[in-house]
Amino acid sequence: MKRIDGRAAAEARPVNITRDYLPFAEGSVLFEAGETRVICSATVEEKVPGWLRGSGQGWVTAEYSMLPRATESRTTREVVAGRPKGRTSEIQRLIGRSLRSVVDLDQLGEVQIILDCDVINADGGTRTASISGAFIALHDALTKLKAAGRLSGDWPLTGFVAAISVGILDGISCLDLNYKEDSQADVDMNVVMNSDGELIEIQGTAERGSFGRSALDELLDLGEQGITDLIAMQQSILG
Repeated sequence: MKRIDGRAAAEARPVNITRDYLPFAEGSVLFEAGETRVICSATVEEKVPGWLRGSGQGWVTAEYSMLPRATESRTTREVVAGRPKGRTSEIQRLIGRSLRSVVDLDQLGEVQIILDCDVINADGGTRTASISGAFIALHDALTKLKAAGRLSGDWPLTGFVAAISVGILDGISCLDLNYKEDSQADVDMNVVMNSDGELIEIQGTAERGSFGRSALDELLDLGEQGITDLIAMQQSILG
């Protein structure tokens, strides 16, 4: 099967990662997957949410946004509406959950790390690109904290984490859908996994009809293949 952009069914889009993309952030990355581009930056704050004060535990959270012309037609800035859309809130929570799954929060002390994921060009897979890129920004921020002696405990990262989309197009399971493919897919799914090969989250839906257990297993196998490659790239970059 040849897809819209000429890729094979099990072929992910080319990925390019530029570290230290922003000069002031404690960690930052420009993460590019095909035409999807996301700037992920990490900010360290010497405080935690009120419900964690005095606990000795840290926190990792995320915020997500999309530039108005990251899409083919202009998207209204959410600040104009006065609050984030439901989709934005759901993506922010997904990114935060995914990153916290590989962080020992007790080792952070009362420090909060905020990951800002800003989409500058959207061609499908923005939430999965945000997770894969934000992990690198988080790693770099923690490395700086450790080097500065601001982490008193053990190294807080327990593993690596990455995410990718999969879907069924014309009856064929495909990896890493771009926007046109996602809009035409019979099934689309986002898969998040860690470096131990364990699942963190699965978001999947049949857009048309339904799909069987064997199709689900095939999609998860395909997602695992793509995530394994992404984590290998993260490990190569981070050393």
